[in-house]
Amino acid sequence: MQTQEATLPGQARPEHHTGGLLQSVSNLLNVQSTWVVCAIAFAWLGATTGLYPLLLPDEGRYVGVAWNMLSANQYTVPRLDGLPFFHKPPLFYWLTALSLNVFGVNEWSARLASVAGATMTVALLFWFLKAQVNQRVAVLAAFILMSAPLLFGASHYANLDMTVAGIITATVIAGATAVFRLEQGQAYRASLALAYALAAAGFLAKGLIGVVLPGGIIFFWLLGRRRFDTMLRMLWLPGIAVFLLLAVPWMIAMQQRYPGFFDYYIVYQHFERFLEKGFNNARPFWFYGPVLLGLTLPWSVHLWRLANKAYWKNPRHAALRGLMLSWLLVVLIFFSLPNSKLVGYILPALAPLAYFIAETFAARLEANDGRRALKAFMMSLIVSLSICATAVVVMVGWPQPGTKGLAQKLQAHYQPSDKTVMLERFRYDLDFYLGAGKTSFVVSRWDDPELKHTDNWRRELYDAGKFEPEAGSRLLISPEDLTAKLCTNHVVGLWLIGDSGSHERYGFLKAMEAEVEDGNLRAWYVPAGGPLSFCAGMPKAGRE
Repeated sequence: MQTQEATLPGQARPEHHTGGLLQSVSNLLNVQSTWVVCAIAFAWLGATTGLYPLLLPDEGRYVGVAWNMLSANQYTVPRLDGLPFFHKPPLFYWLTALSLNVFGVNEWSARLASVAGATMTVALLFWFLKAQVNQRVAVLAAFILMSAPLLFGASHYANLDMTVAGIITATVIAGATAVFRLEQGQAYRASLALAYALAAAGFLAKGLIGVVLPGGIIFFWLLGRRRFDTMLRMLWLPGIAVFLLLAVPWMIAMQQRYPGFFDYYIVYQHFERFLEKGFNNARPFWFYGPVLLGLTLPWSVHLWRLANKAYWKNPRHAALRGLMLSWLLVVLIFFSLPNSKLVGYILPALAPLAYFIAETFAARLEANDGRRALKAFMMSLIVSLSICATAVVVMVGWPQPGTKGLAQKLQAHYQPSDKTVMLERFRYDLDFYLGAGKTSFVVSRWDDPELKHTDNWRRELYDAGKFEPEAGSRLLISPEDLTAKLCTNHVVGLWLIGDSGSHERYGFLKAMEAEVEDGNLRAWYVPAGGPLSFCAGMPKAGRE
């Protein structure tokens, strides 16, 4: 249902010069088309995503899994260093592997799934608000959302959060469209079937939250409106069948191949991790309030205008406001409950936040202070875009530590038969930049009893190794295993990857000269053959 007004109670009708000015801007940008909004958002969000190296650990980890799929030409089992990695479902890896295959192995294609998720969020919110309110609110919300620093930053970060946020947004909009069409006596089941299919995509993107969040948003929205009959009609057996058909086969295949999969992936990763308090990133309950307000500045400053009882009592678009309020609160409360909190979890709340801010601006533009409102909107937009651009400049000028530089130098020496050995730390991004498509030996104390109580790279590899014990015992080795390997005949050349302090932990490195150095990173070469001289008490240095 489309209307022509967005006025708050007690505010004046629009002045023609202000409305005409905003309409001129809309016409200039030609934003009446959802595809045009989509193109603008994609161009803005994706223009700078390839300018700096992958960030560790998350980008290196998730892109590394996708690169493993592509390089091994094996897309069923997500693998970290060649070992089954079931922390997350596979959709992000599939999308990223496809992007790497089509656009090449680089940072831009590695981050394309996140850009696509952010673009989809902006375009669908525009489409939905244009249909349910009017073009003015839709245009404002789209520009607020695409320029918000939190969404911009998430689109530049290759992990699962922006992808799943885009899918959750799409699921809620499809479900809400089905509700509105049902209540208006129109055909609604195509939208409902789409909502179930999108929920399955959300499940394959990040597990149960892809179902729980959009389902909870729609449920509490209908509950607040006492639409019990509509609630029951949303539970549609053909839709449930669509969901199961899309979401379940991968899980069944993994359970058949790895008998412990279900317990680890569903029971442990979804429920025990949600309730436990021993993981990293412990934050207080109220953490996401300041995060959401702070990382959407300067737009969030305008939210105070919602503290108006008349706004909430106004029957115009009351159902839509109820949906957006349910959307915002369900996301905030759900992610505030667990002890462990990451900034990216809150991304699904950005769409309703943008709507509320846009509606306040639209109402002001329709009122007597339209000129001031337009000036405030343009100033906020300029400041927001400037924050985003500055963040990119900082990331380009001061890149975060990684192995890109080392890998690029190593490529001149690395032979196809060589193998890497990582000392005391798994370098997530090394193989991506080296382009070898091979697993590494990883040296650590894998029998450390404290390892099971940690939440880091060692625990990830340790858990992955339990699904394929033979491969795990071959790749995850102790310092003693490394010494034994160097002191016996080895048929491939070995590159030992460590840092400037590795020679203190591995005494034999003191007599060896690093072949490649980059910052604090070092790479020592051990040629095929053996045993090495140090095994007989006589150190040997360098490449033979």
